[in-house]
Amino acid sequence: MDLILTAIVEMAQPFRMLMLVTGVFAGLIVGVVPGIGGLFAMALLIPMTYNMDAYAAFALLLGMGSVNTTSDTIPAILFGVPGSVGAAATVLDGHAMAKKGEAARAFGASYSASMIGGVFGALVLAAAIPVMRPLVLYLKTPDFFAICAFGLSIVAMLAGSQPLKGLAAAMFGMLASFVGIDEIAGIDRWTFGEIYLWDGLPVALVFLGLFGLPELASLLLRGSIQGNAEKPTYAGMWQGIMDTVREWPLVLRCSTIGSLLGAVPGVGIAVLDWIAYGYAARRPGAGPKFGEGNVRGVIAPESANNAKEGGSLIPTIAFGVPGSASMSILLGAFVVHGLVPGPDMLGKNAALTMSMVFSIAVANIVGAVTCLVLTRPLARIAQVSAAILVPLVVTFIVVGAYQTNMSAFDFALVIGVGAVGMAMKELNWPRSAFSLGFVLGPSLENYFFLAYQISGWSWLAQPLVLLLLGLAVVGVIRQTLAWIRARNAGGPLPPALPDIVAGAAMTLLALAALVTAATGFPFEAAIFPIITAGLLAVFSSVTTVQTALRWRRRAPSGSESQASQAHGEWTPATEPTMKGNLSVIGLCLALAVLILLVGHLAATFVFVAGSIMLLGVKSWRKPIVIAAVTTVFVYSVFDMLASQPWPTPWLGRVTGIF
Repeated sequence: MDLILTAIVEMAQPFRMLMLVTGVFAGLIVGVVPGIGGLFAMALLIPMTYNMDAYAAFALLLGMGSVNTTSDTIPAILFGVPGSVGAAATVLDGHAMAKKGEAARAFGASYSASMIGGVFGALVLAAAIPVMRPLVLYLKTPDFFAICAFGLSIVAMLAGSQPLKGLAAAMFGMLASFVGIDEIAGIDRWTFGEIYLWDGLPVALVFLGLFGLPELASLLLRGSIQGNAEKPTYAGMWQGIMDTVREWPLVLRCSTIGSLLGAVPGVGIAVLDWIAYGYAARRPGAGPKFGEGNVRGVIAPESANNAKEGGSLIPTIAFGVPGSASMSILLGAFVVHGLVPGPDMLGKNAALTMSMVFSIAVANIVGAVTCLVLTRPLARIAQVSAAILVPLVVTFIVVGAYQTNMSAFDFALVIGVGAVGMAMKELNWPRSAFSLGFVLGPSLENYFFLAYQISGWSWLAQPLVLLLLGLAVVGVIRQTLAWIRARNAGGPLPPALPDIVAGAAMTLLALAALVTAATGFPFEAAIFPIITAGLLAVFSSVTTVQTALRWRRRAPSGSESQASQAHGEWTPATEPTMKGNLSVIGLCLALAVLILLVGHLAATFVFVAGSIMLLGVKSWRKPIVIAAVTTVFVYSVFDMLASQPWPTPWLGRVTGIF
């Protein structure tokens, strides 16, 4: 108790509380803007802490890191664009709720679940630090592999009524994650001679393209986010809060998932999100199906991702092993302030450790309350015309993508992945399964190879490995049997010819990857891609054959279309849908070209004003004002806050003007 009181007294000093609140608001801003990410922001803030005492420094850093997964739900719910990789799972049901006029309810549920999860994670940190070291040391490489494999097994549930498609999409995502320099063998895999690909495909850009661009195309067709004229109310927000209260067992369980797995090095926030979402999907409860606006699909991942921060601090503080990528940067702050993780953090620096617990708890409360206050005005965005919203969101996606590497390949990657995401959405290949495979692929490969190097194949007989892998297999078999029963009962028919073509293309891609890996890579770099490509070929070919067989006895076109509508992500590929997809891709290409020609600020102004008028706003004053405000905001975030040099645009090199 004396230790807790000492920490509270230390943190009660005005400057330290000011730094905590400053960090919270910085984290909220970072979370709202797609493409920046908490990792970049934390690296940016560390130099600002050089002249601060340790209490103020970690209050600033943890205040920022604790809440960017709170505000990243704003673009996820409103636009279907994850503000960070930790909001990808929230997109599925949160955005579906916004489209049904329940944006305020989704926000209320999200923020209240985030606050509870964050405070829970802080309490777990406080309780677990003394006993966590022996537990984490007990877990070996094979156990980490089994944990990741168990997380991957939930793709069968994320795929709904087509688990084989989900497994195929996950294998496709894993193959994409292997692009780049292999850390084990030191050779490049599928880089096609491009240095840009040596570091692999950036996760943030893949998620922006995969989830963001397809939803913007749908938004453009609907005309606004919300499909009806219902006004957002405080009653809706309160309903979301009460949803969280009623689902308190789910909140606590998912917070536990976030805290415990967050303490396991290598299990990232994107993985935690999908594991929590998959756990909730096992017990859907009342209401819509998951993926169609079930509030539990918002509560579960938001509880887990905010609890993660406290969990990931446990191994960081206990023995200097970062529990996440952001914690690896935080270790740099330890060095700057002369702190050594380990026994000292539980001894002479124990008060500082407790102040970190205090900072995480208070940051989550302040962040959630701030967002709840803003819920009603934020929910009104759901009624704004798509002619205004789409250009604004495209601007932040494209500019945010470009600041990642300052390369034209950033544009090409986002647009290319966006096109793939559009095709997957139209053909009901679950993007959620692809994203889970993409984030888990490198971890699975590293743990697999290390376990094989250390123990050969004997590691497969270890008790925890057998338990987790057994649970994974049982889950997949259970969902597959449910799919077979539904198919025999005459379930919804898939879209025939396009689906067959997509499945065949996936199979050919898998075979090509298998051949190139087997013939061009050394054993260390080839073994896991071969396994993944082989599984992808099996799953995609079986899916294609099954679709072709059902095509022969398909229902009349009208009933097929109606059945497909109830099939989750599937929307029939009509001429308007194709027009919306091409329009969004065209807008992205136009802005990319403008940025390369005249720079990001001039391009933002010209693009926003021109595209708003092009999409139907006749008055010139409104587009000009919106473009000016957007340009100022882009400058504030990407030039003042981020403060990094931008490449000279092409016209600047030619004329010397820019």
